Amino acid sequence: MPAPLTTRFAPSPNGSLHLGHAYAAIVAHDRAMQDGGRFLLRIEDIDGMRSRAELADEFRADLEWLGLTFEEVPAQSTRLTSYREAAQNLRAMGLLYPCRCTRAEVAAAATLQGPDGPIYPGTCLRNPPLASADPVWRLDVEQAAELCGSLTWFDERRGPQAARPAMLGDVVIWRRDAPASYHLAATLDDAADGVTVVTRGADLFAATHIHRLLQVLLGLPEPRWHHHGLLAGADGRKLAKRRDAPSLADRRRAGEDGRALAYALRHTRFDTGVSLDESLDLLP
Repeated sequence: MPAPLTTRFAPSPNGSLHLGHAYAAIVAHDRAMQDGGRFLLRIEDIDGMRSRAELADEFRADLEWLGLTFEEVPAQSTRLTSYREAAQNLRAMGLLYPCRCTRAEVAAAATLQGPDGPIYPGTCLRNPPLASADPVWRLDVEQAAELCGSLTWFDERRGPQAARPAMLGDVVIWRRDAPASYHLAATLDDAADGVTVVTRGADLFAATHIHRLLQVLLGLPEPRWHHHGLLAGADGRKLAKRRDAPSLADRRRAGEDGRALAYALRHTRFDTGVSLDESLDLLP
């Protein structure tokens, strides 16, 4: 029997959820339900001191308030051994190198811009740093891509894609302030949880080029992807915790109808970004 279609919603407990998160959760939930599949909740709680354990309960209550049913899988903090082993495997393959460059130094030295900002110019690859007690470890993307050859991946909204990991440069795989980077942890977790369709915002589209490369390097299964549009605030920018976007918990505690809010979000297309006010106009 083929594995059931499985999606996940994977928030980080470093701030309350907002409407952008609600939309992402609904997309993942409904994508699974339409095929009789599974919708998972995974708490991504390895963001150092910023992670707050009490927010996980808030997230569960928010999803239930929206009318979403879910299965919870182990949080990232329980998976540290798997991250360490994967990083060690990549090091043993000669694909990771230590880097001591700060973000300011990367920005100053970079000559190319990628989807996520300045592309790391390979400073520490060409000139290995002196022994450091706490470097980050970067992926030698060029060498990794040569090892894997031509790769493709499939997005349910944009169709077949040729993997181009070089567009992000030599990304960080192992961080100073957390056990693993998002790229490594999310890739390993999705495989461990049996996720078959990775649903996430279009702002993470470029990251998939790296994730597809890591899947091949680590012998992980290949899912499909579904990169949905983003909900924007009144200023036209993507909703974000750091910009004081409205909290789902505050709305819930104020007595707002979560299922009605979910209805509004389901009936709005966010292909290029729709303002919050426009989405709420659809409330029945």
